Amino acid sequence: PVASTLLGLSTMPTNHPLYVGYLGMHGNYGPNVLTNSCDVLIAIGMRFDDRVTGNVAKYAKQAKVVHIELDKAEINKIVKADVAVHADAKEALKALLPLINENKHAEWHRRFTEAARVENEKVIQFDYYPLEKSLRMGEVIRELGELTKGESVIVTDVGQHQMVTSRYYPFRKTRSNITSGGAGTMGFALPAAMGAAMAVPNRQVIAIIGDGGFQMTVQELGTIMQYQIPVKIIVLNNNFLGMVRQWQQLDYGGRYSHSYMDALPDFVKLAEAYGHVGIRVDKPGDVEGALREAFNRKNDLVFLDFQVDQTENVYPMVQGGKGLTDMILSAEDL
Repeated sequence: PVASTLLGLSTMPTNHPLYVGYLGMHGNYGPNVLTNSCDVLIAIGMRFDDRVTGNVAKYAKQAKVVHIELDKAEINKIVKADVAVHADAKEALKALLPLINENKHAEWHRRFTEAARVENEKVIQFDYYPLEKSLRMGEVIRELGELTKGESVIVTDVGQHQMVTSRYYPFRKTRSNITSGGAGTMGFALPAAMGAAMAVPNRQVIAIIGDGGFQMTVQELGTIMQYQIPVKIIVLNNNFLGMVRQWQQLDYGGRYSHSYMDALPDFVKLAEAYGHVGIRVDKPGDVEGALREAFNRKNDLVFLDFQVDQTENVYPMVQGGKGLTDMILSAEDL
């Protein structure tokens, strides 16, 4: 039987029965490694960038590739398509579905279930419920997801917080994960959250930002206050350009260069100077209470500064030049 892996659907609600996680450098273990085992790979509206493929020379060589893409320039640019469909994704899928016979593929799904179990055992449980006393990003996002029931519009900037949010926020609605993706546009989140809040005033919009990216558009705190744009702002603050620090640690033997920021302003005082309510959290036990206070103050503009572990890395990870099956699940795999 033909087993297919559907790609390019990372903004799909996570309660969909066939959604098994997302792909890429910090994606989920099963979808990544099993991409190199599938018979047919259906890529919908994706460009096969290096954040998804890892080493292209090792990417899905066993698979027949069906690439559905509106931008003709992306077809056969990086990965050769066995079947190239230059079309709008919705129209192409409507035409494709009547031609597919229903199959169960129980063994194929079991492999995803087993991979998810391994990832949970090695990674997720420690991010959600850390053994150490320091605050971790995964714990903040878990508490946020539980409080908002996964129904908020989440806008992320660029870096470790972006990866952790994509991994752990339980998105329940489409058009809820707003990010600059592989473009890596630091400073994106705050102005983008303003636009999202004005576009969908009936939904709660939350900006999740790193301490580096936040400083690039911090002045928009004034715009948010002036126009009373109801955005809740969360900064996951580790005093580092976190993603850069992680690469310098893992790929360059801990030779850190210009990734530590020892001259950060007091973000809470800065937010208060712009008229926002400022809350600082540095203990795991205070996360839920701080988030509840922020969301109970419906008419206030609230800024939360979470002082997270400075040494925390985001796993799983595909290092530069490696293939998807070389994915490392934790520091123990290095």
